Amino acid sequence: MKKEVSSGAEKADALTNKKKSTTTKKSQPAKAKTNSNTKKTAKASTAKKQPVKTVNEKKLKKQQAREEKRLAAAKIKAEKKQKRLEKRLAAKQKRLDRIAAFKEKRAEQREKRRERRDMLKHESKEARIERKAEERRAKIEARVAKREAAAAERQARREHRLKVRAEKRADKNERRHAPGFGGWLAAVIALGVTTLALGAMTTFGWMNVNGMQGDMADIHTQSLYELNSIVDNLDSNLAKARVSNSANEQVRLLSDIAIESEMAEVILERMPVETQLTGNMTSFVNKMGDSAQSMLYAVARGDRLTDSQKASIKYMYEVNLEMKRIINELTSTSTPKEMIKAMKGKKDSLMVKSFGDLENNTVETPKEINDGPFSDSTKKVSAKNLEAMEEINATKAEELAKTYFESYKPTDVRCTGEAVASQLECYNVAITTNDGEMFAQLSKKGGKVVMFDSYKECDDKNFSVERCVDIATDFLNDLGFDNMKAVWTSENGTTCNLNFAYEQDGVVFYPDMIKVKVCEQRGIVTGMEGLAYVLNHTSRTVGEAELSKSEAAANLNTEFEVEGSRLTVIPHDEQEALAYEFVGTYGGNTYYIYVDAKTGDEIEVFTVVGTKQGKALL
Repeated sequence: MKKEVSSGAEKADALTNKKKSTTTKKSQPAKAKTNSNTKKTAKASTAKKQPVKTVNEKKLKKQQAREEKRLAAAKIKAEKKQKRLEKRLAAKQKRLDRIAAFKEKRAEQREKRRERRDMLKHESKEARIERKAEERRAKIEARVAKREAAAAERQARREHRLKVRAEKRADKNERRHAPGFGGWLAAVIALGVTTLALGAMTTFGWMNVNGMQGDMADIHTQSLYELNSIVDNLDSNLAKARVSNSANEQVRLLSDIAIESEMAEVILERMPVETQLTGNMTSFVNKMGDSAQSMLYAVARGDRLTDSQKASIKYMYEVNLEMKRIINELTSTSTPKEMIKAMKGKKDSLMVKSFGDLENNTVETPKEINDGPFSDSTKKVSAKNLEAMEEINATKAEELAKTYFESYKPTDVRCTGEAVASQLECYNVAITTNDGEMFAQLSKKGGKVVMFDSYKECDDKNFSVERCVDIATDFLNDLGFDNMKAVWTSENGTTCNLNFAYEQDGVVFYPDMIKVKVCEQRGIVTGMEGLAYVLNHTSRTVGEAELSKSEAAANLNTEFEVEGSRLTVIPHDEQEALAYEFVGTYGGNTYYIYVDAKTGDEIEVFTVVGTKQGKALL
């Protein structure tokens, strides 16, 4: 039986169902809304995440670009650094190569100068004059041949141009005119060219004479300008060397002076004047170069220039200054006409007069700082004292050398050849010791030591000048040179330079001179040159002086203060003269004055530069 429900219960159920329905409907939109919100949030999140990813990628790309740029810059910087390093290394290598080349060139120059000095040392005056004349003739002939070849080449080119021009003109006229005319014209032009060439050949002789004179005048003028430039440079360098106190600067200046002196000597030999007009100048610049080189070696060793060396520089500056004045004036006033007059030997030419003034009034050759009075007294050409002596062979020369230099403890002595020194025939002997190589020359007749040289390091001073004199005296006695007296001493750094002269009955014979070098560190002789003694020494009768010492002194300047005197024999006018030697001072300077013991005339005067270390004649 169906249960009946009251209306009130139905209403309650209906109300309950309605509420659930409403609740369900309400909950569904909420869910939908929730889903909608979730989608919106996801979309927003996606929208937000997408730009962040884009920004990060761009930033990463920028960072990568910057990194690549930085790496490229670093690479470029490294390449530049490498290039700079390579450039510096190349520059350094170039500098080292340049220094090596300079040293090699300087060594070659030193070798050439050594060979030249050896040649000049063993060459007579006549042979030297003949050699220079022959060299000058050879140079002139070479220049003339060169100019003639150039003139012939120019003439050939000119003829070729004329021929080509004639052919072109003939070809052009042949095209322009009737046939046959061009051939005729070419023949006429060819004939003209041939005639011109023949005329040139016949007239080239007299034209070439004038042309050659003009060319030679131009060359000599150019040489004069070169000499003027060198003298100007010497003036500047000598002026700086006078006041420079820096070793580096002194090395540079002295190197330039040595090189420029050699260049000046070469140009002087090319001047179109007699050698008598350039003899003193050539000797002066030669000695100036040698002095500069000697000072250069001293400074390079770490030594300081002595007072005498500085005085030598001052003297060379003063003489060069006067040379500069006269040569500058000659350069500014010389003309091609004057040069041709000099080439022809005209006595009234400006060049002859100017060089004559330089030779006679200006230039006095400075002696080396180890030179003394009459140190160049090798006038004789035959050794009279050796003429009667027996001639030795090479084996005997080796035996004698071994005996002479026994104290050096030679391990090997060998004859390397022969040489001629001032017409004196000698053997060249090489001597080997545990301390290095040595070299000596022995005369064929008599076996006398003419020259001895060796290289020993000498950087300190352990022996006094007085002790060096004793060492050198003993050395000469061992070589058979007796009765030798030290007449001149000087010091060059740690080397003592001594001049010895033969003494007989209290009279000093300056022609019989031997030069000796002693190392003040080791106390040994490192060099000797005795050519003057070997050539000049002989038995002599001194004779009596016609004037007393006081009578001779009465002829001196009253203001000259005599400090010492002795009787000597000196070389004078190709002969020997008995003279009193007076040493004294005048005006603060020291002088050596020689008065003829027969006539009382002053026959020689030397100016002296004195230092604490020694003395040097100028």
